[in-house]
Amino acid sequence: MYLSKEEKQELFAKHGNGKTDTGSAEGQIALFTQRIEHLTQHLKTNRKDYNTERSLVMLVGKRRALLDYLIKKDILRYRAIIKELGLRK
Repeated sequence: MYLSKEEKQELFAKHGNGKTDTGSAEGQIALFTQRIEHLTQHLKTNRKDYNTERSLVMLVGKRRALLDYLIKKDILRYRAIIKELGLRK
């Protein structure tokens, strides 16, 4: 896979509450963002890969749902993760 165990732990340590906290909204949003960037690069070279395109759309929807949850739950956490990951709304 494109992301090793150590890279995932580093990602969760940076954006989540710790390297073993894989369930926090910030950690999952960061992981989804990493996967979205990877799939986007794949689709730039393989533009007719419709299964990957569908997976990408589903991932964007999941990330959007988590971001909407964070807006309702805690707007400061939402603003922080948007700023850290460079996402736009």
